[in-house]
Amino acid sequence: MAGPCLVLFDDRIARDWQPFTLTRPAGELRFGALTLRERAQRVLGADCIGHLAGEDLVGFEEPEARPVLAPDGIPADRGVVYLVSRAVPSWSAAPIHYPDHPALLRIGGEAAGWFAPAGSPPPPREFFDDPARHAPSAPEIALDGFLLERIWHLVTHNAEQVARDIAALFPAAERPEPPPGVHVVGDAPLILGAGAEIEPGAVIDLRHGPVWLDEGASVAAFSKVSGPSYIGRGTAILGGPVAAVSIGPVCKVHGEVEESVILGYSNKAHDGFLGHSYVGCWVNLGALTTNSDLKNNYGSVRIWTPGGEVDTGELKLGCFIGDHVKTAIGTLLNTGTVVGAGANLFGGGIPPRYVPPFAWGGADPSAVYELERFLASAETVMGRRNVPLGDGQREVLRRAWHRSRSAS
Repeated sequence: MAGPCLVLFDDRIARDWQPFTLTRPAGELRFGALTLRERAQRVLGADCIGHLAGEDLVGFEEPEARPVLAPDGIPADRGVVYLVSRAVPSWSAAPIHYPDHPALLRIGGEAAGWFAPAGSPPPPREFFDDPARHAPSAPEIALDGFLLERIWHLVTHNAEQVARDIAALFPAAERPEPPPGVHVVGDAPLILGAGAEIEPGAVIDLRHGPVWLDEGASVAAFSKVSGPSYIGRGTAILGGPVAAVSIGPVCKVHGEVEESVILGYSNKAHDGFLGHSYVGCWVNLGALTTNSDLKNNYGSVRIWTPGGEVDTGELKLGCFIGDHVKTAIGTLLNTGTVVGAGANLFGGGIPPRYVPPFAWGGADPSAVYELERFLASAETVMGRRNVPLGDGQREVLRRAWHRSRSAS
């Protein structure tokens, strides 16, 4: 009999992880060296068949990702592990032995999921909104790990998760001999995937943690990559210092990047600083685009959330940039800026600290990026990487545009 399958669900907390969950399920966000979905699959020993993330995201498609399911799209003839998408189960939890009866999953002591054997019903609908409040009484499966609570934890806890992931995935890795002219300092692991390349004149700094260059990744001369860092498949580091990052797949990055995450198919191909930030897919940061990640008064950073502005308690926190955002040359982003999906920033002045989705403009982006023009641009951008804008994803972006307009 086939083992259980995995379904990730976005609860009320994950659904508020804007600007990203307007256009993607939370489980397809990268945290550490893997997406939340990839790690859950490996630790729980169950292949993910998709996400429960609301009707607006049905049709979501992305290379190597899993789809968003309709509620009736879950098989009844297999066991199903339902897991909240913001869960980070510990690598020490595997392997897991699933019982022949329903069970509540706890991660780090918190209600995080449900195991339904083949033929048994899923948990009640309200469980998917708030597992802690609506967990049915049942035997429990207790796992080590934790749940991410706030969107900024994807940044502030990322570097340590990169180190944990690399240690778990490559427990007996031997240090490869660096190519001639490449300078390697420190004793942490260096992982080189198939076809990964490092040019002479580059520096790999392993003093503070490991570095993993995934399949086909490259590091150009006059780059410095410091651990703990994950450089994803097909990603090119084109020059400058890059430290404690997760980038990729298929990104181009140049300039100073620190303590940040950049999702797939995004470009920062020119000079400029990106620090303590999270950048979505299909983003292009124009030359000299720079963000602040420290207030002049060294106070804690406040950011916009769907529930209102909140104090993060963090001294260093940069920006959160949604999918398909474009910035013009010389764009400056203030500390704690949130840029909604699809926004196109250009013109003089510093944009406000909250830029609505599909905004069109600069210091006062009150104009709206016309829907069909945005979709045409997205199709062109994706086509340059030989990724089609399919009908399902086109509809997801169309719904996101209309949803953002009705909320404004």
